Amino acid sequence: MDWLRDPQWLLWLAAALTAGLIEIVSLDFFFVMIAGGALIAAVAAALGASVPLQVIIFAVSSSALVFGVRPSLKRWAQRTPAVTMNAAALVGQGARVLETVTEQAGLVKLNGEVWTARVAPGHTTLEVGSDVLVIRIDGATAVVAPEPAPPATHFLEGNPTP
Repeated sequence: MDWLRDPQWLLWLAAALTAGLIEIVSLDFFFVMIAGGALIAAVAAALGASVPLQVIIFAVSSSALVFGVRPSLKRWAQRTPAVTMNAAALVGQGARVLETVTEQAGLVKLNGEVWTARVAPGHTTLEVGSDVLVIRIDGATAVVAPEPAPPATHFLEGNPTP
């Protein structure tokens, strides 16, 4: 039970926790590697390693983690696609015209909610009941355009379409 009275492993544990807290702020996967090295040094201290050996173990393990694990961890984190949220997630969605949409005003039902809308430049007035596509969101207004027609099939059950 001498290892409980020797506080060196607690100092390494405190260093690991401090590095972990700094990592939460930086989010760069650097300080978490330092925390890993400190945890390994804490284990060495608890097993009775001398202070110089603890420092060497910390330096070697931290370096190995920084140069060996961190690059692949950063690649993995950057590969994860960003999730589009809020109004940006509505761009490209379909909507239904509830009140005639002009260049100045109109209403559409978008994602289950009623939005003010206006027609995108270069498009004509959109009538009630027509399906539209959200081009962009300007504040609380959806800028919409007519939804493109589905691709025509030339043969349906053996009959050509016009």
